[in-house]
Amino acid sequence: MADGASAGNVRGSVLVVGAGIAGIQAAMDLADSGFKVHLVERNPSIGGSMVQLDKTFPTNDCSMCIVSPKLVEASRHNNIELHTYTEIESFSGSPGAFEVTLREKARSVDAEKCTGCGNCVAACPVRQVVRVQDVYQQEPSEELRETDEIVDSCGAEREALIHILQKTNEHFGYLPEAALRRIAMRLDISYSEVYGTASFYKAFSLEPKGDHTIQVCMGTACHVRGAGVVLEEFEKRLGVEAGGTTDDRTFTLETVNCLGACALGPIVVVDGEYHGNMAMGKVSKLIDVYAKKGTSR
Repeated sequence: MADGASAGNVRGSVLVVGAGIAGIQAAMDLADSGFKVHLVERNPSIGGSMVQLDKTFPTNDCSMCIVSPKLVEASRHNNIELHTYTEIESFSGSPGAFEVTLREKARSVDAEKCTGCGNCVAACPVRQVVRVQDVYQQEPSEELRETDEIVDSCGAEREALIHILQKTNEHFGYLPEAALRRIAMRLDISYSEVYGTASFYKAFSLEPKGDHTIQVCMGTACHVRGAGVVLEEFEKRLGVEAGGTTDDRTFTLETVNCLGACALGPIVVVDGEYHGNMAMGKVSKLIDVYAKKGTSR
């Protein structure tokens, strides 16, 4: 959307809303064409969902390897002005003469100096007060007592964070927020550091999972052999979409990029057990078999 330009000579500024991978690419293309681009993102940082992904389909290329150069280029481009943590307040005008009012949210830190280290969270006086009230003045719940036992068994040292998260995830079946905050307090590190570590590794889950985990391979070999319809059948039979857990927490349905057994595709793994040459007609029977087994933990 260009403003302040006459017909046939549109060389005003351009507003791009949303700084995901598509918005960033659009902003760079426009900026390279000579436009002044205002790239608006409501979140504190740019990149969108792609920076949260591990691999891209169907090539399994590293997501960050693709998006990182674009993040750097967009932030350094002379014709691109970033407006992060900003939302559109009003919009008016006509093509070639738009007027947009932006509302920038207040920040508690200097954005130009922020490195995302999370140390400000640990030093925040509000957080300290909440921590005292929540941790010391209240009787710890059974969940927190069990978390304390796990931390104590691992040595309660910062270097043991990954091991503590592994044991906590194994014990509860996922990583409850209360447990993560307890771990941060016990190790005397920021919650953002603990959460960042927990959310980085796909082996950890921040949401409750079912007793049985069903993984449907959506890699290229399995995909061309009908993995898509197999996945749809699982979603239909379980009543959940990929990434979800049934209401009774019996099953969690997931998709994976590749399981390394392409010759057996379409392939499904349930609790570590491989089931090759999967077809729609086998889905219901497979669900029944594991439903009768009880918990896998």
